[in-house]
This record gives sequence, C-alpha cells and structure tokens, in this order.
Amino acid sequence: MDHRFDVTERFAEGAQFIAGSLRAGSSGRTQDVVDPATGETVYSYALAGTADVDAAVDAARQAFPEWGGATPGERSDTLHRFAAALAEDAGDLAYAESLNCGKPIKLSNEFDVPGSIDNAAFFAGAARHLEGKAAGEYSADHTSVIRREPIGVVGSIAPWNYPLQMAAWKVLPAIAAGNTIVLKPAEITPFTSLLFAQAAQRAGLPDGVLNIVSGAGRDAGGRLVGHPSVAMTSFTGSTAVGKRVAEIATGTVKRLHLELGGKAPFVVFDDADLEAAVHGAVAGSLINTGQDCTAATRAYVQRPLYDAFVSGVADLMATVRLGDPFDPSTDLGPLISHAQRDRVAGFVDRARGYATVVTGGEAPGGELARGAYYRPTLIAGAAQDSEIVQSEIFGPVLVVLPFDSDDEGIALANDTPYGLAASAWSRDVYRTGRATREINAGCVWVNDHIPILSEMPHGGAKASGYGKDMSAYSFDEYTQVKHVMYDNTAVARKDWHRTIFGDRP
Repeated sequence: MDHRFDVTERFAEGAQFIAGSLRAGSSGRTQDVVDPATGETVYSYALAGTADVDAAVDAARQAFPEWGGATPGERSDTLHRFAAALAEDAGDLAYAESLNCGKPIKLSNEFDVPGSIDNAAFFAGAARHLEGKAAGEYSADHTSVIRREPIGVVGSIAPWNYPLQMAAWKVLPAIAAGNTIVLKPAEITPFTSLLFAQAAQRAGLPDGVLNIVSGAGRDAGGRLVGHPSVAMTSFTGSTAVGKRVAEIATGTVKRLHLELGGKAPFVVFDDADLEAAVHGAVAGSLINTGQDCTAATRAYVQRPLYDAFVSGVADLMATVRLGDPFDPSTDLGPLISHAQRDRVAGFVDRARGYATVVTGGEAPGGELARGAYYRPTLIAGAAQDSEIVQSEIFGPVLVVLPFDSDDEGIALANDTPYGLAASAWSRDVYRTGRATREINAGCVWVNDHIPILSEMPHGGAKASGYGKDMSAYSFDEYTQVKHVMYDNTAVARKDWHRTIFGDRP
C-alpha cells in the first residue's frame, strides 16, 4: 500500500502542535523543509517564536495536575492505545520519515517505525511499575517510605537524524511517569514529531500533555531550556551545543539529561570471525548514512587480521546501492542536507593529506548529484591523533587502524573524548569480558554493533553526556524521589528535642 501524502495539505494549519491543535508559528520567519534526495522544497512553515514556546509550556503546565495525578493504570491504558494508534499510522510515519530525512524506506519500515511502536508498548507496561522502596523502619521510632513522583513540565530538544525515534525516546518515559512535555524537534525535520503528537491525541492523551514547537535552536530552543516553568531539559545533539544547553539550564537549576556526540570504536581481536566483523563494520558504519551517534566510526583491527579486514570492508562497501529512498532495493540514502554532505566531504578531503582513501570519498554523479549523496568511504593509514580519528564526522565514513597487543587495542578505543558506544569482536569470552569492563562507554556490544532494545538503557559517558533513554532506567531522569517519614511513637516530647531545648525527661 502506498502511504504517500501531501505534507503541505497534512500540515496546512502549521507545524506547531500546542494544546491539542496544529497552528502556525509566530516568529515572523519561515523554514523550508527540503527533500535531501532531490534538493527540492517539499514544505514551508512559520517557525515557532518565544511566544509559541510560552504558550506550549503554559498548556503543559495546566495539563500537569490531571495527568500527573492519574493512576499508573490510567496512564498505561492511554499509552497502550497510543502504541496501537502508531501501528495504524506505520505507513504514513515511514513515508514522512524517508521524505524528510532521505532514509531508505526499508530502514524506516523495519527500524525507525517498529522501534518507536515497540517503545510505546514498552512504556505502556512500564507505567505500572513506577515504584519506590518498600516501607521500613530505618529508625526505631519511624517508618520510611520512598515515593517516586513526576517532576512537572519537561522541555526536550531532539536532533534531525532520527526524528521519530527521538520523539519516542523523549516523550514516552516522560509522560509514562506522569510529566507533561514540550518537544522541540529539529526545525528541518518536523514531520514525524507532528504525526506522533496527532496519534497520541487520537489515543486519548489529554490536550496539553504533549506539545510540539518547531523552531530554531537559538530562539525556540533557548527559550525552552531557560523557561522558569520547565522543570527538566532533555537534549540530544552535538557535544558543543550540549554544553550551551547546560549553561542555560543552570540559570534555573533544572534537571538535565544530555545525550551527546559519539565516536564509537569497533575493536577486532585476532581470533574474531573475520566475515562477521566485516559485515558488522559495514552495517554499523553505514546505518542511516552514518548519521548515528553510535555508528561504528573507528575500527581497530589486530594486525594479523588487518589487511584482510581492510580488503573485505572495501569490497563490501563497493556493493552498497545508493538510490531513491523509496526504492525498496536502495541501501544508502542521502545525508540530511547538502551542507552536511559538504561537511563530510571536507573531513575526507583533508584526510587525503595524511591517510589513504581506500574506497569511496566522493559524491556520485548523474541523477543522484541532485541529492546530498556521498559514497561509502573507508580510510586507512591515519594517525590516532588525526582529525578523521578524533572528530565526529556524522557520515558514511569508517577509518581503520591496526593494533598489536590487547592492551593497545583497548587503550586506543578509549582514546577520544567520547564514550557513547563501542563493540568488541572475539571468540574468546575472557577477551570480550575484559573489553566490556575496560572500554569506557555507555554500551558495549560483543560480536555485533548497533542493535537497541526498548528494555535496555541508552546513554553515554565522558563527553557523550549523562542520563539514560529507553528502559526503566530512564524513569530515573523523569521522576523525583521523595522520602516520607512517619513517626510511630505518638509521643509529644521526643528524646532528641533536648538537643534543642530543655533537659532529658
């Protein structure tokens, strides 16, 4: 079934979703949304201004008492209906995601959309398990209870690489815990966030619980992070912008969750299954055209396997099919924009001065030249301290370096500012066990790279940020732990009072 639709008609009222309704932004400026596969503008809309952010926060603030006071069962029922509504909209969501981002339709259909539906189903169940510590007498005269309560209004900012999944990761744990939320998607990728909010409304989520403001980072994003009525900010994006978000958030001393950049190492020991490692490296480096903060970007291969790995990856990359995102046979779509393609090309072109481009390293010609395409690229011979190894490129580029001892391989894996994800490849359980212990990252895969699960947390270390998306662990970000202490003695004058006034009775 063809789920294509006219986005201009679908979002004719505007790209802001506030208090249950689509509306136009009030900034006085417009934003063109460009199909990166063709370079054509497919939608233009009025950007959100600070007044729109204020209206969205006010709607969320007004909705909070009722939603925060709902029972876990009531919130769970709504989220189950939400998951069902997303499943009904699966085709539309996949089309909108591929049109907006240039993702191959098979990636949208088989990864982004089902993953987001599964997230909704998971949090529908998890909403019933927001429990505190059981009652206990930690003082002889008192009973202590831990309550886990929603924080209030959450202001979240999502990136452009996974608009639908990032909407799910931000919204679902927040509202499952009883918070209300204002989400700012990247202004160039608003489509699936808006469809996501409309599905939630159809499922019975009360107006104001979920609001979308599509605006520029400096205006709408800055106002959202610094808003005095926003109790928490969750941000996913670059480390540089994350630092600025943290600076703004400190002005109102709000809770902060940051999922930032990555430069994931892919460590191949000399006893690894070479074929598995080659296939894993190509898939792990090219997912979403490399625009993934957990993508494999630095392959460290123990010297006995190094030459064969380089040859195998280069040969497999050469078979990857670039093309129309809506062609089911397309493997690799364009980058998000021509500016991003040029940025990636700049990294590769500078690397030619100190390394070897084994394959790729160019934009395709012909019909694809209209889009922001870039060929899968493998680079060898770079030094560990070079730009191509240390900096986040966010494109279909993998750099490979050799190592000798296990100590060296793990040390190289840890030798960047980032710590979001990594993988270790070996048939030896003790080798991989050591790697999982000593590689400093929020996730370490063994003999695979990329899979994520709703039940498991996602988040980083070092310059990759702190806090967790997905899983029950994410509730730690979106809830406030409160200690309640009951006196059990019914005695008016407590023994400890004498330390303040009077003598012991």
